[in-house]
Amino acid sequence: MEDNDIKVEYTTVSIPKPLAKKIKERMKGTGFSSVSSYVTYVLRQVLSSIESEERSKQAFTKEEEEKVKQRLRDLGYID
Repeated sequence: MEDNDIKVEYTTVSIPKPLAKKIKERMKGTGFSSVSSYVTYVLRQVLSSIESEERSKQAFTKEEEEKVKQRLRDLGYID
């Protein structure tokens, strides 16, 4: 194994058979070879979307927040 190879560990997740059947239908023509690889891809996309949305909801970045706090300290409003 090369230094830049990352060993990924897996776990098993059970889904209802009717859902697995729908997934198999949905993945036709996508190039995915297994339900597992397709579900992994979809979950990564969903999580990425949620995380992106959460980041965009923040009023300030951490850097901006620190600048505001420092300005308030400089003005004597906070210690």
